[in-house]
Amino acid sequence: MAQEHIFIPSSKNRTYQPIEDYGVIGDLHTVALVGKNGAIDWCCIPRFDAPSVFGALLDVNKGGTFRISPVFEQTTSVGRRQMYLPETNILITRFLTADGVGEITDFMPIKQPGSKVLQHHIIREVKVVRGSLPFEMVCTPAFNYGRDQHTTTISNHGAIFHSDSLCLGLAATIPLEEDGQGGVRANFTLHTNQRAYFVLESAQDHDLEPQPLTTRQYERAFQETMSYWQNWLSQCQYQGRWREMVQRSALVLKLLTYAPTGAIVAAPTTSLPETLGGARNWDYRYTWLRDAAFSIYSLLILGFYQEAEAFMGWLDARCHELKENGSLQPMYTIDGGHDLTELTLDHLEGYRQSSPVRIGNGAYKQKQLDIYGELMDSIYIFNRHQDISYDLWHNLRHLLDWLGQHWQEPDEGIWEVRGGQQRFLHSRVMSWVAFDRAIRIARHRGLPAPLTEWTNTSSQIYEEVMQQGWDEKTKSFIQYYGSDAIDASSLLMVLTKFTGPTDPRMRDTIDRIQKELTSDSHVYRYNPTRAAADGLGSLEGTFSPCSFWLAETLARSGRLSEARLVLEKMLTYSNHLGLYAEEIGPTGEALGNFPQAFTHLSLISTCYNMDRALNGTLLR
Repeated sequence: MAQEHIFIPSSKNRTYQPIEDYGVIGDLHTVALVGKNGAIDWCCIPRFDAPSVFGALLDVNKGGTFRISPVFEQTTSVGRRQMYLPETNILITRFLTADGVGEITDFMPIKQPGSKVLQHHIIREVKVVRGSLPFEMVCTPAFNYGRDQHTTTISNHGAIFHSDSLCLGLAATIPLEEDGQGGVRANFTLHTNQRAYFVLESAQDHDLEPQPLTTRQYERAFQETMSYWQNWLSQCQYQGRWREMVQRSALVLKLLTYAPTGAIVAAPTTSLPETLGGARNWDYRYTWLRDAAFSIYSLLILGFYQEAEAFMGWLDARCHELKENGSLQPMYTIDGGHDLTELTLDHLEGYRQSSPVRIGNGAYKQKQLDIYGELMDSIYIFNRHQDISYDLWHNLRHLLDWLGQHWQEPDEGIWEVRGGQQRFLHSRVMSWVAFDRAIRIARHRGLPAPLTEWTNTSSQIYEEVMQQGWDEKTKSFIQYYGSDAIDASSLLMVLTKFTGPTDPRMRDTIDRIQKELTSDSHVYRYNPTRAAADGLGSLEGTFSPCSFWLAETLARSGRLSEARLVLEKMLTYSNHLGLYAEEIGPTGEALGNFPQAFTHLSLISTCYNMDRALNGTLLR
């Protein structure tokens, strides 16, 4: 008879894995993070921003996990390795011992376009390629971030986990038994060339009947998934010096894409800390307008036109949902939802006791004036590929009317500070970008526009930035008017072509960023002791996108030897699979949400333009 459970910690002690010890698999609706120890410690079903069913990443005791790993004596020496099957997002985790070598192959089959099937599947093959190994499988889901009760029922070929909102079925080719804590377990030994299969599937209507995979069925699912990823990646037009890193970044971006809408999430995780034990823990399972220009640019230069068009469709829809005053909010849900109410989950301890654990993101209510420049830049880039519609242009004019009246106001800025609004330099620069790109589109297409008004506003912003955003004493552009703090976002003044890379003011600013914000190749966003109060009061790691911006800016300014060294060093700080979290800690550890789209987008842009610079084809 089924019994009702809330997941209770096992008596066996578990510890947190380093963030960089995870790989990621997905099906273009959601992802699962798989550790080097064979544990799936993060997965939200049925989509990126749904409640987690496996969340040990945020609480090893209450979060839930799906682990398959060899059973060893404490004295046994074990090597753990992970790799992706080349040109795919199929993950292979290997365990190497003197007695045998085992492999776990993990992937999620891709739902076909137009499919009405609601289920999501995680397929796990366990095999031994040499010798013999004993394995333990533990599957302990914790529904709704560990808040919902569920029942567990053992069936003929697996187990069924029922909660009020979701049902999971686990099919296995070996017998399972209840563990008395709401999960199931199995112990089994495999010898050379022997295999075991596990399939986790989801449903909302509780009609699951787990059916184990035959070898033939597994091979078919494996081949179809491998073909999907390899065929998709074959579109990539980048053949430069850093081909493998760029292709892996492209595969990451595709994993972070929500297929029904084309939106790209900033990261598939929430509340992974920017400082261990600190409060910089945010939910990134949403889509930021700030990422738009980088996303469209990266997808187009790599040749992924269908993805660029899909994301542009998502952006177009947001521009048809302007607030009554003509403004936008900084971020939305992956299907365009406007409500991202922020809550804390106080029952979860957080990754390595880094609390609070947050779901939702209160920054959606902030005023961030830079987003209009990033939006217009992305539309300008896309318009060179495909003409935008008149209806979109009509809404953009309404949006620019609002910006023309408000660009001088203080805001929370690119870093979404929670310590009070300031007149941030970057917000002014991107306001200039908004009008500059609109003027270029109108002139190129002959679209109706108040060009004289826009030109005057653009000129006014530019002059103000040069007068009030420059600090003569420190010889640099500053973070906000009236301060003397330096901010790494000033590097985007070059990348957006606000100023030339060899302009004396920009050269001095780059020098100051290298002196005050750069540790080896790693760049901090700002110095929290001198910059605008962010309302948190804790330190953080270096911000990886800023490090890539520095490399590209140096390349554009002709300092190629410096630029390439910064880039090559940064490439050594990905994890073993080529994945990046948001930040890097003092000993090279990954910090923040993982993997982060913004970092991989910046990597693609930097590698692409570094190649052009080294080939002598990059126009400054």
